[in-house]
Amino acid sequence: MAEPLHLRDRTLQIDRATRADLPQLVALLADDEIGRDREGAQLAAYERAFERIDADPAHLLVAVRDDDSVVGTMQLTLLPGLSRSATTRLQIEGVRVAASQRGSGLGAAMFAWAADWGRAHGAGLAQLTTDKRRGDAHRFYERLGWSATHEGYKRGL
Repeated sequence: MAEPLHLRDRTLQIDRATRADLPQLVALLADDEIGRDREGAQLAAYERAFERIDADPAHLLVAVRDDDSVVGTMQLTLLPGLSRSATTRLQIEGVRVAASQRGSGLGAAMFAWAADWGRAHGAGLAQLTTDKRRGDAHRFYERLGWSATHEGYKRGL
């Protein structure tokens, strides 16, 4: 499925993540002030989660590659629903761009690609959650045309 992802000055590859990508994906998840406290070093749990995600056609775990390095990731999930006239939603989670790539246009290109993927798979609405502490991310999403229309809640189980 590898496809080109065009930035202003270069082209990367966007593809379905593989098990071999897991160490780099986990490193991306842990590479910020929030992630470093909640991501673990043991890959076994991530390997089990990867197998479940990869086996489910409603999920796509994305790896953006610059040669052999994974420089971006996100998890896309299609959620069929009854509300909003039975609209399928595209849930976008776990978005990370390598620190070395921030400001390059990669994040915007990833979101444009995700919207196209969602539309191609029948989604009529995209949604995401973001930690309230991620002010830079909030400003980025707003620049891309996203609106903070709902308050979200989470509860550990």
